[in-house]
Amino acid sequence: MTAPLIGVTTSVTVGKYPERAYVNAAYLDAVQQAGGVPVLLAPQLGAAARAALLARIDGVLLTGGGDVDPARFGEPRHPAVSEVSPARDALEIELTHWALANGRPLLAICRGLQVLNVALGGSLHQDIPSDLPPALDHSQQALQQARRDQAVHHVKVLEGSRLARMLGALDVDVNSFHHQALKALGRGLTPVAWSPDGIVEGAEMSDGGRFVVGVEWHPEELVGHDPAARNLFAALVDEARKRGRR
Repeated sequence: MTAPLIGVTTSVTVGKYPERAYVNAAYLDAVQQAGGVPVLLAPQLGAAARAALLARIDGVLLTGGGDVDPARFGEPRHPAVSEVSPARDALEIELTHWALANGRPLLAICRGLQVLNVALGGSLHQDIPSDLPPALDHSQQALQQARRDQAVHHVKVLEGSRLARMLGALDVDVNSFHHQALKALGRGLTPVAWSPDGIVEGAEMSDGGRFVVGVEWHPEELVGHDPAARNLFAALVDEARKRGRR
């Protein structure tokens, strides 16, 4: 059986020389462990290269990284916003629309969920400590708990949601490396998971026929010991394999 190809977006250096495209190896490991073949999609790829890859890709993984440009949702930039890459924003928003138009399964992680929301017309809290001061601290670095495979808070998942079925659980303990969060929900997105402070930690397309799911935590770092995290990547790869047969 042919392993499905999963397009994995990359981070990019901003304002540094030499310019680089890169991705944490944990994403690649998680996709391969689930039976998929990761294919890197970097903003530096030209139109012809992108088209050639998209013709072959069976699923999409939007990864974490720097902040989305607030101009994308009509707001001035907060001082805490950093590592903005217009080229990365453009590629990932284009890729989101491509996946939706072509029926490819899409899993969005951390920044990826934020990109998905903005691509569908939603907005973001640009800085959780400033916008939502009673909220939990969602940055493990700030908590001095920088191990990426360590869970630091709880998430409640909506019963009956696709995300709940993917995880195989309604309650999960997660890691946390974000300072932004969903504000106004994009068209067709439904919130389906929340941290104890009420921040949206997961969302999916309300059209149940589409495999479009995002989470704010980093399950790729948890697959070594967390069955729910492994289940997320297995679900993406399984759905991509089905698409590849059509």
